[in-house]
Amino acid sequence: MPAEESVVLVDGPWTHKDVTANGARFHVVECGPADGPLVLLLHGFPEFWWSWRHQLVALGEAGYRAVAPDLRGYGASDKPPRGYDAYTLSSDVAGMVRALGAREATIVGHDWGGFLAWTVATLHPRVVTSLVVLAMPHPVRLRDALVRDGRQRRASRYIGFFQLPRAPEATLRKDDGAYVGRLLARWGGPGFPDAETEARCREAMQIPGAAHCTLEWYRWAVRSRTRLSGLRFMALLDRGVGVRTLQLHGALDGCLLPETAHGSSAWVHAPYELQVLDDVGHFPHQEAPDDVTTALLEHLRA
Repeated sequence: MPAEESVVLVDGPWTHKDVTANGARFHVVECGPADGPLVLLLHGFPEFWWSWRHQLVALGEAGYRAVAPDLRGYGASDKPPRGYDAYTLSSDVAGMVRALGAREATIVGHDWGGFLAWTVATLHPRVVTSLVVLAMPHPVRLRDALVRDGRQRRASRYIGFFQLPRAPEATLRKDDGAYVGRLLARWGGPGFPDAETEARCREAMQIPGAAHCTLEWYRWAVRSRTRLSGLRFMALLDRGVGVRTLQLHGALDGCLLPETAHGSSAWVHAPYELQVLDDVGHFPHQEAPDDVTTALLEHLRA
């Protein structure tokens, strides 16, 4: 049975509100003082804002204004039929910074949120103070790995399935989102996900429109490889980023392999650090929240 958007309005020591950016409405969750330095936390697939619950509270208590949105097509945010290309999605993020009343922010992104972090820092550099990227190599590095590394291609074979019409949406919704739980377990480290994390992610994917919209991100990524706009996008990203960058990656990541993460420094023209976390899979901020929070605070205070 379809879920209501209210399932993602989880109570806690944070505030829920909506903001309008780039012509769309976004549900965001905020913690910390309104005048603190803005830290924007971007989730990945198949999650929603709640994946950042640990960091939201810790950053807020440390004096930062931590904000975690549901990205376009997810959770309680708008699910328009179009706009799932990287140009529009990165403009969403840049618009959120301004809609929140800030000139710039530290952008923290995981998985697809990490892809957007790299992209926003390239296409909208004026709104980015620094970057923290979890479980996402630089997009040019990832493209090269998918071409040259058979192990990464095998780990990413689900992307081919996601290109099919209708069947992937049905699979994501079937049996109350059981496939979502299998993806979380396949990509994560030992013991992940816990029962609550799996239940919340499965439930969020049952919101009407969510399964289709979240898959449209993957479909654009594949379609764009042979289109002029996509080729131009990769050429722009090949220029690299010019802000201080921290990259965190799980040593047991079953989705984007640790060896794929290495080499991203070639696209960072500023201080850069890669930390590979032992015994951690694709979801470091949930699997090792204290380690990620510590690394994030050290980066912010540097």
